[in-house]
Amino acid sequence: MKVRLFKPSLGNEELENIRDSFEKSWIGLGPKVGEFESKWSSFIGCAASLAVNSATAALHLSLTAFGFEPGKKVLVPNMTFASTAFAPLYNGLRPVLVDVDPESVSISMEDLEKKYTPDCVAVMPVHFGGHPAPMEEIVDFSASRKMKVIEDCAHVAGADYRGKRLGTWGDIGCFSFEEKKAMTTGDGGMMCSDDIDLVDRMRPCRWVGIDKDTWKRNAAYTDAAQLDIRHWYYEISALGYKYNMNDLCAAIGLAQLKKLERMNRRRSVIVARYMAGIRDLECMSPMMPYDPQSNFYWIFGVRCPKRDSLIRFLKVREIATGVHYMPLDLHPFFKEFGGDCPNSHDIWQSFVTLPLHADLTDEEVDYVIEALRDYERNG
Repeated sequence: MKVRLFKPSLGNEELENIRDSFEKSWIGLGPKVGEFESKWSSFIGCAASLAVNSATAALHLSLTAFGFEPGKKVLVPNMTFASTAFAPLYNGLRPVLVDVDPESVSISMEDLEKKYTPDCVAVMPVHFGGHPAPMEEIVDFSASRKMKVIEDCAHVAGADYRGKRLGTWGDIGCFSFEEKKAMTTGDGGMMCSDDIDLVDRMRPCRWVGIDKDTWKRNAAYTDAAQLDIRHWYYEISALGYKYNMNDLCAAIGLAQLKKLERMNRRRSVIVARYMAGIRDLECMSPMMPYDPQSNFYWIFGVRCPKRDSLIRFLKVREIATGVHYMPLDLHPFFKEFGGDCPNSHDIWQSFVTLPLHADLTDEEVDYVIEALRDYERNG
Protein backbone atom coordinates (compact mmCIF):
# COMPACT_ATOMS: atom_id res chain seq x y z
CA MET A 1 0.00 0.00 0.00
CA LYS A 2 1.45 3.38 -1.08
CA VAL A 3 0.46 6.21 1.25
CA ARG A 4 0.90 9.82 0.16
CA LEU A 5 2.08 12.48 2.59
CA PHE A 6 -0.20 15.26 1.31
CA LYS A 7 -2.90 15.34 -1.36
CA PRO A 8 -5.45 17.94 -2.48
CA SER A 9 -9.07 16.80 -2.26
CA LEU A 10 -10.55 17.64 -5.66
CA GLY A 11 -13.70 16.64 -7.54
CA ASN A 12 -16.35 17.59 -10.07
CA GLU A 13 -17.24 20.81 -8.26
CA GLU A 14 -13.84 22.30 -9.07
CA LEU A 15 -14.05 21.09 -12.68
CA GLU A 16 -17.49 22.65 -13.17
CA ASN A 17 -16.30 26.00 -11.81
CA ILE A 18 -13.29 25.91 -14.14
CA ARG A 19 -15.57 24.98 -17.05
CA ASP A 20 -17.64 28.09 -16.36
CA SER A 21 -14.52 30.26 -16.64
CA PHE A 22 -13.58 28.50 -19.89
CA GLU A 23 -17.03 29.06 -21.36
CA LYS A 24 -16.88 32.75 -20.48
CA SER A 25 -13.34 32.90 -21.90
CA TRP A 26 -12.12 34.80 -18.86
CA ILE A 27 -9.34 33.05 -16.98
CA GLY A 28 -7.18 35.97 -15.78
CA LEU A 29 -7.87 38.45 -12.97
CA GLY A 30 -11.64 38.59 -13.22
CA PRO A 31 -14.99 38.45 -11.46
CA LYS A 32 -14.40 35.06 -9.81
CA VAL A 33 -11.44 36.54 -7.93
CA GLY A 34 -13.70 39.25 -6.52
CA GLU A 35 -16.37 36.69 -5.66
CA PHE A 36 -13.81 34.52 -3.87
CA GLU A 37 -12.53 37.52 -1.90
CA SER A 38 -16.06 38.40 -0.80
CA LYS A 39 -16.96 34.87 0.24
CA TRP A 40 -13.66 34.41 2.04
CA SER A 41 -14.27 37.61 4.03
CA SER A 42 -17.70 36.34 5.06
CA PHE A 43 -16.31 32.94 5.99
CA ILE A 44 -13.43 34.31 8.07
CA GLY A 45 -15.41 37.22 9.48
CA CYS A 46 -13.26 40.13 8.34
CA ALA A 47 -14.01 43.38 6.55
CA ALA A 48 -11.89 42.90 3.42
CA SER A 49 -9.72 40.34 1.66
CA LEU A 50 -7.20 40.45 -1.18
CA ALA A 51 -6.59 37.32 -3.26
CA VAL A 52 -3.01 36.86 -4.44
CA ASN A 53 -0.90 34.15 -6.06
CA SER A 54 0.68 32.84 -2.84
CA ALA A 55 0.91 33.30 0.91
CA THR A 56 4.43 34.57 0.22
CA ALA A 57 2.90 37.46 -1.72
CA ALA A 58 0.33 38.06 1.04
CA LEU A 59 3.04 38.25 3.69
CA HIS A 60 5.11 40.61 1.53
CA LEU A 61 2.19 42.97 0.89
CA SER A 62 1.08 42.86 4.52
CA LEU A 63 4.32 44.47 5.64
CA THR A 64 4.31 46.79 2.61
CA ALA A 65 0.89 48.08 3.71
CA PHE A 66 2.34 49.69 6.83
CA GLY A 67 5.16 51.54 5.09
CA PHE A 68 7.69 50.81 7.82
CA GLU A 69 10.97 52.70 7.76
CA PRO A 70 13.69 50.59 6.10
CA GLY A 71 16.06 48.96 8.56
CA LYS A 72 13.42 48.37 11.24
CA LYS A 73 13.00 44.85 12.66
CA VAL A 74 10.29 42.20 12.49
CA LEU A 75 10.08 39.32 14.99
CA VAL A 76 9.66 35.92 13.28
CA PRO A 77 9.66 32.36 14.72
CA ASN A 78 12.74 30.31 13.89
CA MET A 79 10.58 27.27 13.06
CA THR A 80 8.67 28.21 9.92
CA PHE A 81 8.94 28.18 6.15
CA ALA A 82 11.31 30.71 4.59
CA SER A 83 8.52 32.94 3.28
CA THR A 84 7.74 34.26 6.76
CA ALA A 85 11.27 35.61 7.14
CA PHE A 86 11.59 36.69 3.50
CA ALA A 87 8.68 39.12 3.87
CA PRO A 88 10.63 41.61 6.04
CA LEU A 89 13.61 41.42 3.68
CA TYR A 90 11.41 42.15 0.65
CA ASN A 91 10.44 45.37 2.46
CA GLY A 92 13.94 46.45 3.45
CA LEU A 93 13.36 45.31 7.03
CA ARG A 94 15.39 42.91 9.14
CA PRO A 95 13.96 39.62 10.47
CA VAL A 96 14.77 38.74 14.07
CA LEU A 97 14.53 34.96 14.55
CA VAL A 98 12.77 34.04 17.78
CA ASP A 99 12.95 30.62 19.43
CA VAL A 100 9.85 28.46 19.83
CA ASP A 101 8.13 26.83 22.76
CA PRO A 102 9.51 23.27 22.91
CA GLU A 103 6.06 21.69 23.35
CA SER A 104 3.72 23.69 21.09
CA VAL A 105 6.35 24.72 18.49
CA SER A 106 4.72 28.17 18.53
CA ILE A 107 6.76 31.34 18.95
CA SER A 108 8.16 31.53 22.49
CA MET A 109 6.75 34.41 24.52
CA GLU A 110 9.80 34.28 26.76
CA ASP A 111 12.22 34.60 23.85
CA LEU A 112 9.97 37.15 22.15
CA GLU A 113 10.41 39.44 25.14
CA LYS A 114 14.15 38.80 25.17
CA LYS A 115 14.59 39.49 21.45
CA TYR A 116 12.39 42.61 21.40
CA THR A 117 14.11 45.98 21.00
CA PRO A 118 12.53 49.43 20.44
CA ASP A 119 13.25 49.25 16.69
CA CYS A 120 10.96 46.20 16.29
CA VAL A 121 7.83 47.25 14.41
CA ALA A 122 5.94 43.98 13.91
CA VAL A 123 5.66 40.35 14.96
CA MET A 124 4.62 37.50 12.63
CA PRO A 125 3.34 34.49 14.63
CA VAL A 126 2.83 31.20 12.78
CA HIS A 127 0.12 28.68 13.66
CA PHE A 128 2.55 25.81 13.24
CA GLY A 129 0.93 22.76 11.69
CA GLY A 130 -2.46 24.26 12.55
CA HIS A 131 -1.78 24.51 16.30
CA PRO A 132 -2.78 28.02 17.44
CA ALA A 133 -0.10 30.38 18.64
CA PRO A 134 -0.98 32.12 21.95
CA MET A 135 -2.64 35.03 20.19
CA GLU A 136 -4.08 36.77 23.24
CA GLU A 137 -0.59 37.05 24.73
CA ILE A 138 0.97 38.07 21.42
CA VAL A 139 -1.65 40.76 20.79
CA ASP A 140 -1.27 42.21 24.30
CA PHE A 141 2.53 42.09 24.08
CA SER A 142 2.51 43.85 20.71
CA ALA A 143 -0.09 46.49 21.64
CA SER A 144 1.91 47.55 24.67
CA ARG A 145 4.92 48.09 22.41
CA LYS A 146 2.99 49.61 19.50
CA MET A 147 3.90 46.76 17.15
CA LYS A 148 1.71 45.40 14.37
CA VAL A 149 0.68 41.74 14.31
CA ILE A 150 0.61 39.80 11.04
CA GLU A 151 -0.71 36.25 11.45
CA ASP A 152 0.91 33.66 9.20
CA CYS A 153 -2.02 31.27 8.71
CA ALA A 154 -0.39 29.21 5.95
CA HIS A 155 -1.03 26.02 7.97
CA VAL A 156 -4.64 26.64 8.94
CA ALA A 157 -7.92 27.82 7.46
CA GLY A 158 -11.30 28.04 9.13
CA ALA A 159 -10.25 27.34 12.72
CA ASP A 160 -11.33 29.23 15.83
CA TYR A 161 -9.21 30.06 18.84
CA ARG A 162 -10.98 31.12 22.03
CA GLY A 163 -14.08 32.09 20.09
CA LYS A 164 -12.32 34.10 17.40
CA ARG A 165 -11.19 32.98 13.94
CA LEU A 166 -7.47 32.52 13.42
CA GLY A 167 -6.41 35.16 10.94
CA THR A 168 -8.56 37.85 12.58
CA TRP A 169 -6.62 38.27 15.83
CA GLY A 170 -3.88 40.41 14.34
CA ASP A 171 -3.90 43.49 12.13
CA ILE A 172 -3.63 41.28 9.04
CA GLY A 173 -4.04 37.55 8.43
CA CYS A 174 -2.28 35.73 5.59
CA PHE A 175 -3.44 32.36 4.24
CA SER A 176 -1.99 29.80 1.84
CA PHE A 177 -3.95 27.88 -0.79
CA GLU A 178 -0.93 26.05 -2.18
CA GLU A 179 -1.58 22.53 -3.43
CA LYS A 180 -0.88 20.73 -0.15
CA LYS A 181 -2.59 23.07 2.31
CA ALA A 182 -5.88 22.86 4.22
CA MET A 183 -7.68 23.99 1.05
CA THR A 184 -6.20 24.77 -2.34
CA THR A 185 -6.53 26.97 -5.39
CA GLY A 186 -3.59 25.16 -7.03
CA ASP A 187 -1.36 27.99 -5.94
CA GLY A 188 -2.66 31.05 -4.19
CA GLY A 189 -3.03 33.05 -1.03
CA MET A 190 -5.19 35.60 0.75
CA MET A 191 -4.50 38.71 2.78
CA CYS A 192 -7.38 39.81 5.02
CA SER A 193 -8.05 42.50 7.60
CA ASP A 194 -10.74 44.52 9.33
CA ASP A 195 -8.98 47.65 8.03
CA ILE A 196 -10.57 48.11 4.60
CA ASP A 197 -8.31 51.02 3.68
CA LEU A 198 -5.24 48.93 4.46
CA VAL A 199 -6.37 46.18 2.10
CA ASP A 200 -7.52 48.57 -0.63
CA ARG A 201 -4.12 50.30 -0.65
CA MET A 202 -2.59 46.97 -1.64
CA ARG A 203 -4.95 46.26 -4.56
CA PRO A 204 -2.85 48.11 -7.13
CA CYS A 205 0.30 46.64 -5.58
CA ARG A 206 -0.87 43.09 -6.34
CA TRP A 207 -1.64 44.04 -9.96
CA VAL A 208 1.58 45.74 -11.20
CA GLY A 209 0.54 49.07 -9.71
CA ILE A 210 -2.53 49.51 -11.93
CA ASP A 211 -5.45 51.31 -10.32
CA LYS A 212 -8.18 49.54 -12.33
CA ASP A 213 -8.59 45.78 -12.84
CA THR A 214 -8.55 44.64 -16.48
CA TRP A 215 -11.90 42.85 -16.28
CA LYS A 216 -13.58 46.02 -15.02
CA ARG A 217 -12.19 47.97 -18.00
CA ASN A 218 -13.23 45.18 -20.36
CA ALA A 219 -16.94 45.75 -19.72
CA ALA A 220 -16.63 49.27 -21.11
CA TYR A 221 -14.87 48.28 -24.35
CA THR A 222 -18.10 47.48 -26.20
CA ASP A 223 -20.74 49.07 -23.99
CA ALA A 224 -22.63 51.45 -26.26
CA ALA A 225 -24.14 53.15 -23.24
CA GLN A 226 -20.70 54.29 -22.16
CA LEU A 227 -19.61 56.84 -24.73
CA ASP A 228 -16.40 57.79 -22.95
CA ILE A 229 -13.69 56.78 -25.44
CA ARG A 230 -11.15 56.72 -22.61
CA HIS A 231 -12.50 53.44 -21.20
CA TRP A 232 -9.00 52.04 -21.77
CA TYR A 233 -7.36 54.55 -19.44
CA TYR A 234 -5.58 53.52 -16.25
CA GLU A 235 -2.79 54.88 -14.10
CA ILE A 236 0.15 53.27 -12.33
CA SER A 237 -0.46 54.49 -8.81
CA ALA A 238 2.07 52.44 -6.80
CA LEU A 239 5.09 50.19 -7.03
CA GLY A 240 3.38 46.98 -8.05
CA TYR A 241 4.06 43.28 -8.36
CA LYS A 242 2.57 40.53 -10.51
CA TYR A 243 0.89 38.96 -7.48
CA ASN A 244 -2.71 38.67 -8.65
CA MET A 245 -4.79 35.53 -8.35
CA ASN A 246 -6.55 34.49 -11.58
CA ASP A 247 -10.09 33.27 -12.20
CA LEU A 248 -9.05 29.64 -12.71
CA CYS A 249 -7.52 29.55 -9.25
CA ALA A 250 -10.47 31.43 -7.76
CA ALA A 251 -12.86 28.96 -9.43
CA ILE A 252 -11.12 26.12 -7.62
CA GLY A 253 -11.10 28.14 -4.39
CA LEU A 254 -14.85 28.80 -4.51
CA ALA A 255 -15.50 25.05 -4.71
CA GLN A 256 -12.89 24.25 -2.05
CA LEU A 257 -14.34 26.80 0.37
CA LYS A 258 -17.64 24.89 0.36
CA LYS A 259 -15.73 21.72 1.30
CA LEU A 260 -13.35 23.24 3.82
CA GLU A 261 -15.32 22.47 6.97
CA ARG A 262 -15.77 18.85 5.90
CA MET A 263 -12.08 18.51 5.03
CA ASN A 264 -11.07 20.05 8.35
CA ARG A 265 -13.32 17.65 10.25
CA ARG A 266 -11.94 14.66 8.36
CA ARG A 267 -8.35 15.63 9.18
CA SER A 268 -9.35 15.95 12.84
CA VAL A 269 -10.79 12.42 12.79
CA ILE A 270 -7.52 11.15 11.29
CA VAL A 271 -5.42 12.95 13.91
CA ALA A 272 -7.54 11.43 16.68
CA ARG A 273 -7.10 7.98 15.12
CA TYR A 274 -3.32 8.45 14.97
CA MET A 275 -3.25 9.63 18.58
CA ALA A 276 -5.15 6.57 19.78
CA GLY A 277 -2.98 4.25 17.71
CA ILE A 278 0.37 5.44 19.07
CA ARG A 279 -0.71 6.25 22.63
CA ASP A 280 1.26 3.43 24.26
CA LEU A 281 4.40 3.58 22.09
CA GLU A 282 7.61 4.35 23.95
CA CYS A 283 9.91 5.13 21.01
CA MET A 284 7.94 8.14 19.80
CA SER A 285 5.50 10.82 20.93
CA PRO A 286 3.22 13.33 19.12
CA MET A 287 5.03 16.29 17.59
CA MET A 288 2.68 18.79 19.24
CA PRO A 289 -0.01 18.81 21.96
CA TYR A 290 -2.67 17.87 19.43
CA ASP A 291 -6.27 18.66 20.36
CA PRO A 292 -8.35 17.48 17.38
CA GLN A 293 -11.59 18.26 19.22
CA SER A 294 -10.75 21.98 19.26
CA ASN A 295 -8.21 22.62 16.48
CA PHE A 296 -7.77 21.80 12.80
CA TYR A 297 -4.37 20.48 11.77
CA TRP A 298 -2.50 20.42 8.48
CA ILE A 299 0.50 18.48 9.81
CA PHE A 300 0.50 15.36 11.93
CA GLY A 301 3.90 14.22 13.08
CA VAL A 302 5.80 12.44 15.79
CA ARG A 303 9.01 12.99 17.68
CA CYS A 304 11.35 10.05 17.40
CA PRO A 305 14.96 10.18 18.69
CA LYS A 306 15.97 7.83 15.83
CA ARG A 307 14.31 9.98 13.18
CA ASP A 308 16.28 8.79 10.15
CA SER A 309 15.83 5.15 11.16
CA LEU A 310 12.05 5.63 11.33
CA ILE A 311 11.95 7.44 7.98
CA ARG A 312 13.90 4.61 6.36
CA PHE A 313 11.64 1.99 7.97
CA LEU A 314 8.50 3.70 6.64
CA LYS A 315 10.00 4.30 3.20
CA VAL A 316 10.50 0.55 2.73
CA ARG A 317 6.76 0.19 3.39
CA GLU A 318 5.99 2.93 0.82
CA ILE A 319 4.74 5.37 3.44
CA ALA A 320 5.71 8.94 2.56
CA THR A 321 7.19 11.12 5.30
CA GLY A 322 8.69 14.57 5.68
CA VAL A 323 10.44 16.84 8.16
CA HIS A 324 8.76 20.17 8.99
CA TYR A 325 10.91 22.20 9.44
CA MET A 326 14.63 22.76 9.65
CA PRO A 327 15.18 25.89 11.79
CA LEU A 328 15.70 28.96 9.63
CA ASP A 329 19.00 29.92 11.21
CA LEU A 330 20.52 26.61 10.12
CA HIS A 331 20.07 27.61 6.47
CA PRO A 332 23.11 29.48 5.06
CA PHE A 333 21.01 32.46 3.97
CA PHE A 334 19.49 33.10 7.41
CA LYS A 335 22.53 32.50 9.62
CA GLU A 336 23.21 36.22 10.03
CA PHE A 337 19.68 36.77 11.43
CA GLY A 338 19.77 33.93 13.98
CA GLY A 339 21.37 33.15 17.30
CA ASP A 340 20.35 31.75 20.65
CA CYS A 341 17.46 29.49 19.59
CA PRO A 342 18.28 26.28 21.50
CA ASN A 343 14.72 24.90 21.62
CA SER A 344 14.26 24.85 17.86
CA HIS A 345 17.75 23.42 17.36
CA ASP A 346 16.96 20.60 19.75
CA ILE A 347 13.42 19.55 18.87
CA TRP A 348 13.52 19.60 15.06
CA GLN A 349 16.03 16.76 14.93
CA SER A 350 13.36 14.30 16.11
CA PHE A 351 10.48 15.52 13.87
CA VAL A 352 8.87 13.13 11.38
CA THR A 353 5.78 14.30 9.46
CA LEU A 354 3.30 11.51 8.67
CA PRO A 355 0.57 11.33 5.99
CA LEU A 356 -2.38 13.64 6.59
CA HIS A 357 -4.97 14.76 4.06
CA ALA A 358 -8.75 14.73 3.77
CA ASP A 359 -8.81 11.78 1.34
CA LEU A 360 -6.70 9.52 3.57
CA THR A 361 -8.72 6.37 4.28
CA ASP A 362 -9.08 4.63 7.62
CA GLU A 363 -7.30 1.64 6.08
CA GLU A 364 -4.34 3.82 5.12
CA VAL A 365 -4.20 5.39 8.57
CA ASP A 366 -4.29 1.96 10.20
CA TYR A 367 -1.54 0.77 7.84
CA VAL A 368 0.66 3.66 8.99
CA ILE A 369 -0.17 3.02 12.66
CA GLU A 370 0.67 -0.66 12.31
CA ALA A 371 3.98 0.27 10.67
CA LEU A 372 4.78 2.59 13.60
CA ARG A 373 3.94 -0.16 16.06
CA ASP A 374 6.02 -2.62 14.05
CA TYR A 375 8.92 -0.18 14.21
CA GLU A 376 8.75 -0.18 18.01
CA ARG A 377 8.77 -3.97 18.01
CA ASN A 378 11.47 -4.51 15.40
CA GLY A 379 12.97 -1.17 14.28
